[in-house]
Amino acid sequence: MEDQTEKLRLKREVGLMGAVSLIAGTMIGAGIFMTPQTVIYTIGSPGASLVVWACCGLLATLASFCYAELGTVIRESGGEYIYILRTSGPVVAFMLIFSSVLFVRPAGLAGMALGFAQYVVATFYSDCPPPALLVKCVAAAAIILLATVNCMNVRLSMSVQVFFMVAKLLSLAVIIIGGVVMLIRGHTESFQDSFQNTNVGINPIGIAFYQGLWSYDGWNNLNYVTEELKRPEVNLPRAIITAISLVTGLYVLVNVSYLTVMTPKELMSSSAVAVTWGNKVFGSWGWIMSVAAALSAFGSLNGTFFSGGRMCYVAAREGHMPEVLSMVHVHRLTPSPALIFTTAVSLLVLIPGDFQTIVNFFSFTAWFFYAITLSGLIYLKIRKPHLPRPYKVPIILPILVLMAAVFLVLAPIIDDPQIEFLYVSLFILSGAIIYIPFIHFKLCPGLLTKLTVFLQMFLEVAPGEKNL
Repeated sequence: MEDQTEKLRLKREVGLMGAVSLIAGTMIGAGIFMTPQTVIYTIGSPGASLVVWACCGLLATLASFCYAELGTVIRESGGEYIYILRTSGPVVAFMLIFSSVLFVRPAGLAGMALGFAQYVVATFYSDCPPPALLVKCVAAAAIILLATVNCMNVRLSMSVQVFFMVAKLLSLAVIIIGGVVMLIRGHTESFQDSFQNTNVGINPIGIAFYQGLWSYDGWNNLNYVTEELKRPEVNLPRAIITAISLVTGLYVLVNVSYLTVMTPKELMSSSAVAVTWGNKVFGSWGWIMSVAAALSAFGSLNGTFFSGGRMCYVAAREGHMPEVLSMVHVHRLTPSPALIFTTAVSLLVLIPGDFQTIVNFFSFTAWFFYAITLSGLIYLKIRKPHLPRPYKVPIILPILVLMAAVFLVLAPIIDDPQIEFLYVSLFILSGAIIYIPFIHFKLCPGLLTKLTVFLQMFLEVAPGEKNL
């Protein structure tokens, strides 16, 4: 494209309410309805499972405080990618974007879509597991629908996010109130000797945290859209503190409610825990919880779409992805090429994937890059203390979260090595090999230039520039 070509900017349309909805609405998704049974199965006891949920919330809160400082120092969209690019250099940043665009983000979307589909279909298969093909078809339909919404309009996407956040907060409130009523009636069997049979090995603790942290995924979503946030120096830390404190409290109370209504064995054997809870509390009206869980997962999927497409867009803008992915629709001002690309890869990941495997490898890869990002914050605090910081945290905070991230990455590998973790590690490192010829030396075939021009005309998009 010629230098004089007029460029477009993404508009600042996300206020404080939208920001809180983006974080909380993405965090509260399929996870809280799909992973409690896996957490208690892995860790072995009700008491330990509640400790895991509380610790996951604490870890997400501390990590989000660190990201709030990063977001006010580096005021660009893109989350971990832009922070690693500015602190660790282009090679490591490309390794992140390579694994994130081709696996981590699509895997997150596929996992949430599967959670949504599982609950939609569970309504019609109350006595047996639903067909896997049907679940995947419903998941694919949800991905395509939300891709269309996000390509259409930012304000429409935010309205969807706020609506579904309210719906899922009401759903969790029903579960919590139901649990309180059952507690008052004396249903405390699950909390007697609640730490008996706890598995204290490194691997079960690591896997339990992987499953729990999946439900908290989305705590860093706002950092992907900093350039679209109104007054980011004020609203970024406010939204993070409000949303994550709310979600942590809700998650612990919801798990207490699950254990009040169900025995640990019933919880572990349930394939759709909210439906089982609903059937025991509401009887024939238990299907309402299946609908509530599906709505919750749908809202979370929308929030992940909104932020995930922005990472791809920013990476293309920095030259680490094809140029067409850095373009914005000339009328709707949405990064539609990046969103369409993310959708396509998510549908491919959906074909062979199952929920638990996706969660484990997603968490492993995500926390690997969280560790590198936090190392960058420590570097900035030590080497560049003069940078303006509207919001800052004590240096001990990123150090503690970094130690937790290193444990989460290494624990499953050291205690119970699996060949799949080696494959994931090699996949991450392969990004550095691809970077040298295709990004550093720009060995790019001329066909890509022709394809970019064709797609630019076909999709009605033009290059976007930073909105700082």
